[in-house]
Amino acid sequence: MRCALTIAYNGTHFLGSQVQKETPNTIFGNLEKVLFQLGVDFRVIASGRTDKGVHATGQVCHIDLPPFWDDLVKLRIVLNQMLPPSIRITKAKEVDSDFHARYSAKKRVYRYLLKNDSANPFENDFVTCLANLDFQKIQENIKIFTGEHDFKQFMKTGSDVNSTKRMIYKSFAYRHKEYIILNFEANGFLRSQIRLMVGALLQLDSKEISQQLASTAQHKIKPAPSNGLYLAKIKY
Repeated sequence: MRCALTIAYNGTHFLGSQVQKETPNTIFGNLEKVLFQLGVDFRVIASGRTDKGVHATGQVCHIDLPPFWDDLVKLRIVLNQMLPPSIRITKAKEVDSDFHARYSAKKRVYRYLLKNDSANPFENDFVTCLANLDFQKIQENIKIFTGEHDFKQFMKTGSDVNSTKRMIYKSFAYRHKEYIILNFEANGFLRSQIRLMVGALLQLDSKEISQQLASTAQHKIKPAPSNGLYLAKIKY
């Protein structure tokens, strides 16, 4: 039986989501270890990777279960008992045998949390706190990213991809209480693309962002910190 797992995690103390040979301290490294202990010898296939320090409220992966694991409610309970408390399985459901967590995904939604404040020891792992944020400027400039663009100047160097074009269906900012929330929905994202887009919103003006996007000029951008970034939802 093929099973899709929806996962939430606090990525603060993990070295990213992807399994790595050099370290077991990743999200899916921990999940595969627990699954193996439960008799599930299957490589976890995720909708995509998140970097060190990035969080998720709606990451999705799929696994193929042996016949004796036919009770998905029990599987979710047991997984949550055995996984570190910073990783939670929020849903486990049976899917068609041709479902693929990555290739079946139609849209991916990320959110980035900002707060117009100095460093806060109780929120620093989850929110990027910066003084003198210009919400109106951010709210206006984030719209520039909407549409299909070549994001070759908004990706980490060394990325191996067939195309750097991506379609962003929605990119907007709004306030929620004392927070500024940036929302991005696209058919896919390049490595570090969102952190570089947020960095551009914090460091460049509208003309410079447009130039960077059109590759008519190149401006140095420091990626926004990973702690404010969340993989919110995968749409199938």
